[in-house]
Amino acid sequence: MRQRFRIPGLFVVTCCMWISSNTTSAHERFKLKEEPITESDRAHWSFQPIRRPDLPAVKKRGWSRTPIDRFILARLEAEGLQPAHAADRTTLIRRLYFDVIGLPPMPKDVDRFLADQSDDAYEKLVDRLLASDHFGERWAQHWLDLARFAETDGYEHDKIRPHAWKYRDWVIKALNADMPYDQFVRWQLAGDVIAPENSDAKIATAFCLSGPDMPDINSQEERRHTLLNEMTSTVGSVFMALQMGCAQCHDHKYDPISTIDFYRMRAFFEPAVKPVRNQSVLMLASTGKPGKPSHVMIRGDWRQPGPKVQPAFLRVANLKDLNVESSDARQQRLAFARWLTQDEHPLTSRVIVNRIWQHHFGRGLSTSPSDFGTMGESPSHPELLDWLSAELIASDWKMKSLHRLILTSSVYRQAGKPALDSSNSSKAWQQSLKVDPENTLLSRFPRQRLDAEVIRDAMLAISGTLSSKTGGRGVMPPLPHELRATLLKNQWKTSPNQDDHYRRSIYVFARRNLRYPLFDVFDRPDANTSCSRRGTSTTAPQSLLMLNSESSLKSARELAGFIWNQVGSDVNAQVTLLIRRALGRVPTQAEQAELVAFLKSQRALLSAEKRSTSKLLLPVSTAEMKDVYAGAALTDLCLAILNTSEFIYID
Repeated sequence: MRQRFRIPGLFVVTCCMWISSNTTSAHERFKLKEEPITESDRAHWSFQPIRRPDLPAVKKRGWSRTPIDRFILARLEAEGLQPAHAADRTTLIRRLYFDVIGLPPMPKDVDRFLADQSDDAYEKLVDRLLASDHFGERWAQHWLDLARFAETDGYEHDKIRPHAWKYRDWVIKALNADMPYDQFVRWQLAGDVIAPENSDAKIATAFCLSGPDMPDINSQEERRHTLLNEMTSTVGSVFMALQMGCAQCHDHKYDPISTIDFYRMRAFFEPAVKPVRNQSVLMLASTGKPGKPSHVMIRGDWRQPGPKVQPAFLRVANLKDLNVESSDARQQRLAFARWLTQDEHPLTSRVIVNRIWQHHFGRGLSTSPSDFGTMGESPSHPELLDWLSAELIASDWKMKSLHRLILTSSVYRQAGKPALDSSNSSKAWQQSLKVDPENTLLSRFPRQRLDAEVIRDAMLAISGTLSSKTGGRGVMPPLPHELRATLLKNQWKTSPNQDDHYRRSIYVFARRNLRYPLFDVFDRPDANTSCSRRGTSTTAPQSLLMLNSESSLKSARELAGFIWNQVGSDVNAQVTLLIRRALGRVPTQAEQAELVAFLKSQRALLSAEKRSTSKLLLPVSTAEMKDVYAGAALTDLCLAILNTSEFIYID
């Protein structure tokens, strides 16, 4: 039972369990009580009903392109700030491409956009990218981070799950098709019940069981308990941004979530989880039988079943006080999925809106995207969060509509660095840095580092080697020899098909106990728990890998080969094409001169050393190369550009 004592300046929560004096079974010895949900509990911002607020009044009305801008501008004006100037079109197209499809724009894409002088040129570009099949390949990775997706079980043996890739492909397909988010959620919780004849709907339920597992554990009952608790915790954090897992052993210390709440919610899934020894579990089992009674597990111990519980909706978020009416286990789980996606639910739309905002701007309106509870961060723009949540529901939960609204806003089109030719702009910029140092108010566009997978995909794309093949089992590109030597037999079988080595990163085999080296150093999560926001570290291994690894050197050679095939030995043309492909812009005159000078001096240096061909990093080219030293110099320049901040970051 959660008891609260109010002392001036202090809020104390204690957890108690009533224990009777007899020594019979655990569920008879333990009697749990829980406090009712109060008005004070529901006063927290995330449990309030979602209502669409009026648009705020602003002074600089001409700046606003969408309702989003009104909310952002109102806060800026209240703080005496003004938004940054608009980013130039070259910056915008690179930002959009990486953000929406996770690939760099090619020179022809940039030329096409710059040549389109129509008033809606930018909006047309947004629509083209949202309609691209690459959209799902980019945005699915964000969801897979939440789903703790991997193609192996984890733990010591880390055995392969042969069909796990089907869930990854389903997520990509669903996002490309703009599946409404309410359906997207329902299918992952009860797709087998909603559409039992649809294989995709069954595969979607793999979300629930995508976490780590130990199929060979001695006690399969302990395994089932662990799976159910991890699943319940993940469903709570991903869909409702509540740390439900804190309540599996005791009442939540801060949020109005009791241990009984946790096990009531777990009870929805218990009949559908049926592990078999030495077999991975992938999807929920569709069964209408009630199975064993559900119990509260005392102190979270699978060996101590306490009082029985029936499936019931989470009380603090159950604003309409709905009950589960069916006794059929399948229908009960479907009822939970429908309750979670009802328009009146206070959390579901807020949570996904905040997640989408985070991936566009680098941080959410609330910076604790999987914790909307008492210990989470309150939103910087609560009215905007509610307006967007109401808008998502009004748009039939279509996520691409929300993406488009954000992408076409003025706040998204802001520059991420000051203008060089305006003293007024410089003063405003300095004021922005002073008043809004963390850019919480979005007085400028936040600079962001590319995700690990996007860095690799960009390296392949600009060298012209990126494969267009989609879907299927995860592929295994080559690993460095020193890493292969540390692995157990057959842990990483390099894909025999060379084309597979150039597949997009989302199709690279996701092993839980071994991350592809570039992914590892650039902060890809390990998939052992749900990841709502990746870290952004800056470490020496990142530089060492980008400069010296086999994969980086190979990418530099392939990029150099592509350039040599296109323009030959013309150093001016080489520099121009390299900067256009790698950085998405034309080099400045100073850059052109400096890089041409480097090519010439590096060629002379290599020539003076009289290195043999076998010791040169030559471009991978099909064109004739009479001057191998010039070719090696071009590879060196390509490697240098791949290591620039501008290649790794977007403005």
